[in-house]
Amino acid sequence: MSFKPDESDVVILDGGLATHLEALGCDLRDELWSARLLLEDPSVVRRAHLDYFAAGADVATTASYQASFPAFVRRGRVWDEARALIQLSVELAIEARDEAGGGMIAASVGPYGAYLANGAEYTGDYDLDEDALVEWHRPRWEVLAESGADLLACETIPSYAEARAIARLLRETPNVNAWVSFSCPDGDHVGDGTKLADCAALFAGNPQVVAVGVNCTSPGDVKSLMGHISGSPIVVYPNSGEGWDAENRRWTGIADPLEFGAAAREWRAAGAAFIGGCCRTTPEHIRRIKAELG
Repeated sequence: MSFKPDESDVVILDGGLATHLEALGCDLRDELWSARLLLEDPSVVRRAHLDYFAAGADVATTASYQASFPAFVRRGRVWDEARALIQLSVELAIEARDEAGGGMIAASVGPYGAYLANGAEYTGDYDLDEDALVEWHRPRWEVLAESGADLLACETIPSYAEARAIARLLRETPNVNAWVSFSCPDGDHVGDGTKLADCAALFAGNPQVVAVGVNCTSPGDVKSLMGHISGSPIVVYPNSGEGWDAENRRWTGIADPLEFGAAAREWRAAGAAFIGGCCRTTPEHIRRIKAELG
């Protein structure tokens, strides 16, 4: 697995995979989220990747965010079936990349909190310590490391212990490249309250790490968070800017792709090398980023 971006260019990531899948008519009200479609309708995942490539994305991020071995076993699948489904997530992105005529594949490594399906990917409120987190991540990590993806996207990481676990897994697989991005509730900290600067420092200067940054956070906090990252290229792909009204179970606020594209120009000026979108962003958001950044 190798990944050597042109340092003179910004790399445009895709947007919210689950968001676009829902727009395509998929029901993702399930603890497997978008990984459910690896079981039920893989072709629509390939279509979603194609739509993001058509919008201008350079990277397809796979539907493996919640596709862990324990999650599939909990769904009644045996170990070999789970392995095949995790590999399928990469194969679908590769097929879309080939049909689109080029691009890169980032194999999503979601946090342990995504498996818990209780919001812990935003708080880091875990029942596992660092050693146990290494063991929990390792089976999927090993599959994705050999999957044919260009790199691993270790994303929405909410805790210092999980960041340390990822750093250990990288040392175990010296031929693997990755970016590492954290979920942050404000402009200074990751979900468990650790300063982002302390988490980012774990990866500074690591030749395997193509970027460190933030995702699944408010676009308004991105520039402040970027200021806490040094020693690595920076990746940012925040949420749309909408808020979740839990009482009424609906999104609130305005997620204007034009405003998101303009913000992307500011993030690039501040030093971001990888820019895309996370929850509630769509191909139109990526199209506006492409228009702004060229």
